[in-house]
Amino acid sequence: MLDCNYHTHTTLCDGSDSPEDMVLSALGLGFSRLGFSGHMDPDIHMDWPAYVREVSRIREKYAGRIDILMGVELDNLFDPSCCPGAEYVIGSTHFLDVDSPEPLAVDYSEETMARLCREHFGGDWLALCRAYYELEAKVYDRLRCTFVGHFDLVCRFNDSMRFVDETSRAYLEPALEAMEYLAREEGVPFEINCGAVNRGRKAELYPREELLRALHDFGGEIFISSDAHQRELLGGAFDVAVERAVDCGFTHVNYLAHDGHGKVVVRQRALDVL
Repeated sequence: MLDCNYHTHTTLCDGSDSPEDMVLSALGLGFSRLGFSGHMDPDIHMDWPAYVREVSRIREKYAGRIDILMGVELDNLFDPSCCPGAEYVIGSTHFLDVDSPEPLAVDYSEETMARLCREHFGGDWLALCRAYYELEAKVYDRLRCTFVGHFDLVCRFNDSMRFVDETSRAYLEPALEAMEYLAREEGVPFEINCGAVNRGRKAELYPREELLRALHDFGGEIFISSDAHQRELLGGAFDVAVERAVDCGFTHVNYLAHDGHGKVVVRQRALDVL
């Protein structure tokens, strides 16, 4: 099994367990590395100095037992200067650039999504999806992220709401344009995100199969993340993600580690040994 995760949430943002409890669970799973990635976005943003202190404390406490990395899940519309010292950045798009008195995240609830579409896109779901992918295409330019998080999050509620056909040309074209630009022009890796699958919220991983196959064809690189908000799911659906990655033609997965000088570097592991 994959022995690392870099998309990890705790009680310092919207997770259910403390950072130290997450580390203990990671050790129990035989992890060699664990990356924390608390939210910094228009709705959920941590006390960054407190986060740095706590991650630094547990890194020192568990030194020699597990490599702990201090990352951030930074939203496309949030200020990149909010997280000085972050060792890696997950670039995610949770919100669209609309004039709203309150944040309307695409993954918050069905009611929020319906309101977002009704009030800002005149009920046109394809227009909403196009706007999402147009913004998603800018995530590296805006954030200089280490990898792209849950690329097609806009369809978080589509399994139940059925507001768009995810296999249709009208939906896929803007998604593929954004993906190709990010993968080919910017060279930024994508995460295979297991969060919706391991929590029973969706049948498909992010990115869904058609998009993941396209990512391979574009020469894209991958990370695999559980997007764990609770310790029981730190390795949730890794087996599904590894199998899907192999089916889509990928031969290796990227991972992050501290080198001998304490610098975070990107390394690779063959999928056929996982």
